[in-house]
Amino acid sequence: MLITASRRVMNDSLARNSLLIMATTVVTGGLGYVYWMLAARAIPQPLVGNATALISAATALSMIANLGAGHMFIQRLPGSAPDLWGRIVGGGLLAGCSATAAAAAAGTVLVPMAAENFGFLQRPAGAAALVCAATAITATTLLDNVYVAHRAGHGMFVRNLALALGKIGALAAMLSLGAHAAGAVVLSWTVPTLLVSVVTVLAGLGRLRPGARLRLTGLSTELPHLRAALTGHHLINLTQAGPAALLPVLVTARLGPGANAHFYLAWMTASMLFMVSPAVASALYAERTNAARVGLRRAAIVVLSMVGAPAALLLTEGDQILALFSAAYAAEGGLLLKILVLAAIPDAITNLAVAHWRSHGQFRLCRRLNVARAVTCLALSWLLLPGAGVTGAGVAWLAGQAVSAVLVVAVALSLRKASRP
Repeated sequence: MLITASRRVMNDSLARNSLLIMATTVVTGGLGYVYWMLAARAIPQPLVGNATALISAATALSMIANLGAGHMFIQRLPGSAPDLWGRIVGGGLLAGCSATAAAAAAGTVLVPMAAENFGFLQRPAGAAALVCAATAITATTLLDNVYVAHRAGHGMFVRNLALALGKIGALAAMLSLGAHAAGAVVLSWTVPTLLVSVVTVLAGLGRLRPGARLRLTGLSTELPHLRAALTGHHLINLTQAGPAALLPVLVTARLGPGANAHFYLAWMTASMLFMVSPAVASALYAERTNAARVGLRRAAIVVLSMVGAPAALLLTEGDQILALFSAAYAAEGGLLLKILVLAAIPDAITNLAVAHWRSHGQFRLCRRLNVARAVTCLALSWLLLPGAGVTGAGVAWLAGQAVSAVLVVAVALSLRKASRP
């Protein structure tokens, strides 16, 4: 019976690739616990706060500046001839990483002007770290999307496993050498990300499309596709994932790096739930671009089957899990973690709906749903953080997800009514 069920899963490409994406999330998330436990126990909390603030800012800048090339890969790579494939990937990586580096360089000037708690970015080491970290995030994100485009979740799993182990090894090595500072966290986080991305480009991509090589010639012919990705996919991605990237930045700006350390570890713990529905949504979109007929109901079942048990565990044992870092992290982040867990269901409703309508070319509708979610979340966070502390960010996140889920239901009912004779 178990063998038969396993074969059915492996023969169902949506379930198989969703499971591989989830396996990537679970393994890297679990190893991420080891990484942050090492950092939290060996490095003073304010310095951990500075490091998480820098990584959060780099993540937000990468999200803003990657130009939507990842979903362009999912849309265009399946079935492309080797020469075109190489040009699409080469052009997308070059444009995304260049735009990210430029945005991060501007961020080293603008972010400290907007929030004095980011003053450490004005130092040369902080500025260089932000540019390198943001560019590394863009590179690894775009490469993951190349694997998603080819429904090759196993390759993404291997590269992210190597990345997570590399971060732990680098941090342990630096701590053993006495580098108990925020720089040790940032370096051990960034350098393995860049190295694994380089190895992926040199040795991994050729297995996805035999005969293809990355090309940096003829890139002018890719500009119209990049513009289309920017105005279509990128704005959807930005309004969908932007709040998640910006929340730690807002916490740092309003409450300081110390509070962000408490927020970030609770947020990282809950992120195993928030990565499920985007991963299944990406797999759903990839299936449909590969001409597979995949229903929204089946994708929802996959999400629920993967979210249920972890959500129950975090609701009942979340305080104990946070206490693994220290008692202070549990005291400050326990309630926040429970609120974030409750937001996983409305978050999944919106993400799957957006993937469904995106596959039908309804980009404007997708943008509007995500804008409603983003504006609600970020505006409430800004207002609630000073009075409610880090818990206010969780309340704002839950409110944003609930608003967008209600809008999804309203739009679905309206479209169903309009389709009736």
